[in-house]
Amino acid sequence: FFLCPGILVEQFVPTGPHLQLYSPKTHSWTDLTHWHYSTIYLFFLLSGITDVVSHSPLKLPPGLERLSLSLALLVEGLLFCFRDYSNAVLDQHLHSLLAVAIFAGALCAFLEVFLRDHIILETFRTSSFLLQGSWLWQIGFVLSPPWGGPGWDESDSSNLLFLTMCFCWHYLGALAVVAANAAASRCCNESCQLKFGDIDVELDCGLCLHRGKKSSSGTLLPESSSDDK
Repeated sequence: FFLCPGILVEQFVPTGPHLQLYSPKTHSWTDLTHWHYSTIYLFFLLSGITDVVSHSPLKLPPGLERLSLSLALLVEGLLFCFRDYSNAVLDQHLHSLLAVAIFAGALCAFLEVFLRDHIILETFRTSSFLLQGSWLWQIGFVLSPPWGGPGWDESDSSNLLFLTMCFCWHYLGALAVVAANAAASRCCNESCQLKFGDIDVELDCGLCLHRGKKSSSGTLLPESSSDDK
């Protein structure tokens, strides 16, 4: 739902199209860049709504939230692939690498429609999202350095090779973040058992369960005998 302000900002900033797609006066499209981002926000908004509704009492088909996420990523990737880069080779190369991360996430989300709770797909999807986010920051640093001055040299072909390597390093960093998060979660969720006489104290995420040795080895509910029936 936080995407609604994003759509409104894209449309109603002073230089925005103000919901006007085509100008009859100039016989041309009206600022398609803002419409480009508004479309991306719209599809992710639909994905978010589907995700929320899927956890409500309403009975939605299983996997519909993953399908809507895959569709949103597919739309994002297509729009970045076919936008006008005005012969800016460096800009086009940066967004082509971004599209790789986007389509990878879309493929994983689509496969999760049929393979629910698949740890490999979930890990790959998470890492692709981290890669997409960090690479957007890299694009900003290359095209519009925060310290001012012009962007990188468009005519230097070695920049393309370096940025491709940099993209691989970004993904390595994303995998490191996922691995660190998994290791931390495992350490926090592992049970720590302390024994005091005939009592076991089990600590699991801050929850203490006291149980006797006899009750832990026996059944939870004793079977009723034939005389009690």
